[in-house]
Amino acid sequence: MTPAMLILLLFCIVAEAAHEICFKYAADSSAPLVLMKRPLIWLAILFWGIYMVAWINVLEQVPLSVAFPVMSLVYVVIVAAGALILKEKVNVRHAVGALLITIGVACIGLTGQ
Repeated sequence: MTPAMLILLLFCIVAEAAHEICFKYAADSSAPLVLMKRPLIWLAILFWGIYMVAWINVLEQVPLSVAFPVMSLVYVVIVAAGALILKEKVNVRHAVGALLITIGVACIGLTGQ
């Protein structure tokens, strides 16, 4: 994987996490039409669209068997964002799970593909 593809893949992870955080901030028990009036919903949709374009570019160059597992780092980013931005509690199981995901991604990344 080239450095440019690695950067683009990391961008995909950040964009995916950003859209989920925007959705979380905008979410409540409002009706769907009410939600569509919230700027954060539209920001989330924008991040989603940008992510999809970037992801397609990644898939043109990187094997799916490498790119998709690396995208699982979004789970780690979401756990960290949940704790830092949303002030959610992260227990030991969350932390260990995030560490195991990171180790698994490192194993896949070290295959050299």
